[in-house]
Amino acid sequence: MSAHLETTSKATRVPPKTVEIHIKRRANPDAPTYWERFELPYRPNLNIISCLMEIQKNPVTMEGTATTPPVWQMNCLEQVCGICTMVINGRARQSCSALIDNLEQPIKLEPMQKFPNIRDLVVDRSQMFDHLKRVNAWIELDGTYDLGPGPRMDQEDVQERYAYSRCMTCGCCLEACPQYDEDNYIGPQAIAQVRLFNMHPSGEATRDQRLEGIMGADGITNCGNAQNCIKACPMGIPLTRAIYEENRETVVHGIFGWLKS
Repeated sequence: MSAHLETTSKATRVPPKTVEIHIKRRANPDAPTYWERFELPYRPNLNIISCLMEIQKNPVTMEGTATTPPVWQMNCLEQVCGICTMVINGRARQSCSALIDNLEQPIKLEPMQKFPNIRDLVVDRSQMFDHLKRVNAWIELDGTYDLGPGPRMDQEDVQERYAYSRCMTCGCCLEACPQYDEDNYIGPQAIAQVRLFNMHPSGEATRDQRLEGIMGADGITNCGNAQNCIKACPMGIPLTRAIYEENRETVVHGIFGWLKS
């Protein structure tokens, strides 16, 4: 009975005539933040990117004041690149896949708070890529000759590695993590990439370097086990499993690693 009523309610729901969007803005990194409200005609299947593009063409607030076009980032529009990530109604997610029909109005758009805010909805995610450099998130191979077929891997390991390889460096996990800070905790994203490359037979040569990259004062032990990261990840990456596995590996390396030197 309740399922029937819910279906009927959805079928008879009257779409809004307009979309109201509130954008948290900033002119430059040193300027104060402020809010501006915009309204545009509703159309079915609108996403946040579509709305921002409409506002960009006619940047006039609900009060009738002409303003500068809002600034944001986008690229693939297929939830693959992660660059369009912003905080939408209090939740970090990709604006290309956020449909207006599924959002409460007024829709509030903010930049992510865990990254330096450059302008409007644009943030500097350089720290994430610096973390990847720190943990050697790559496999060094000599490409001067034919290496032949790659090493065989157990199918379960292949499936687990595939999950980690889907990371698009969007920053949702770091935004949701209460422990994350650039100086205090390296975060789940880099730890998952350590897991990805250390599981590969070709990555074994630099395994210890990656483990040492997540050890130390701002390393893996600063995880508070809030598990917000796994809920926030749009790709469903098993981040908590990576943290668990690499925490164990760092303990073993810390105790027995000196034997290799």
